[in-house]
Amino acid sequence: MARVRIRHLTRYEYRNPVGLTQHRLMVRPRDSHDLRLHDATLSVSPTPMVTRWAHDVFGNSVCLMDWAPDATTDHLEIISKLDLTHYPAGPELPLATLDPAVEVFPFSYGAEEAPDVARLRERHLPDPQRRVDAWARRFLAQGEATHTLPMLEAMTRAIRDEFTYEGRDAEGTNTPVVTLETGRGACRDFTLLMMEAARSLGLAARFVTGYLYEDNGEGAVGGGATHAWCAVYVPGAGWVEYDPTNGLVAGENLIRVGATRTPEQAVPVGGGYFGDADDFLGLTVDVTVQVGDDPPAEPPVEAASPSAEDASAPA
Repeated sequence: MARVRIRHLTRYEYRNPVGLTQHRLMVRPRDSHDLRLHDATLSVSPTPMVTRWAHDVFGNSVCLMDWAPDATTDHLEIISKLDLTHYPAGPELPLATLDPAVEVFPFSYGAEEAPDVARLRERHLPDPQRRVDAWARRFLAQGEATHTLPMLEAMTRAIRDEFTYEGRDAEGTNTPVVTLETGRGACRDFTLLMMEAARSLGLAARFVTGYLYEDNGEGAVGGGATHAWCAVYVPGAGWVEYDPTNGLVAGENLIRVGATRTPEQAVPVGGGYFGDADDFLGLTVDVTVQVGDDPPAEPPVEAASPSAEDASAPA
């Protein structure tokens, strides 16, 4: 159990006053058995004319903001603050609740669940030479039974150990083929590789966006911004979370904000502006995560390198 406070700042600067299109935020987690949300506040400048909350197709909480058609501004600043308690499952729990029928891989999803996970089992990206398939099959035992949960743990830790992490501010996610070819990537690239690898084995996988925290003094990569990892559906154990960037299993040190079918559906802050292309000056994203009972001090804001709108993607 950990008390966690998060401050997530996103600030856009413009050379000339611009109009703002509708912006969509995915920054508020859902209260659940593993996460108790004590407080969530959202500060926006300039103030939107209309703010609406809704659940998207996956059940994630999203905020939609609209400004007056004739309103202009030289900046947009969004500050989300969260105060929550996290109850991570820990690596032992998935094994304790695992359906005995799926302990050994391969297995089939039950008739009642198969239609619900069907789209999440499909491969989403081209792989004409089946390179992702070949990489995934490295983790199948030869001449003996393959145990499902150890196989997935080995896969996530292999990505951590064999690939080089590099944070990236630019939009977009590299395909798994590119990640395999280069041997490097951001957290969202590693996540997509593991998702497509799991899907190549017939398993349902989804993309998870949220935050990473440390409470044991051990270094982890992917902090200071939103983070990305994946969840694989294993009957009995449910959606088991895997962070291939850090080799974390079962949601340990991970604050889930949203889960989607693709990375593109999980942008924390998305929107645009009406103006010239060169009106955009830059984007600042700053995420502060504090573990403990004392509230965090307001951090100084340092400008990040310019990037495109919608670029506050998981690093």
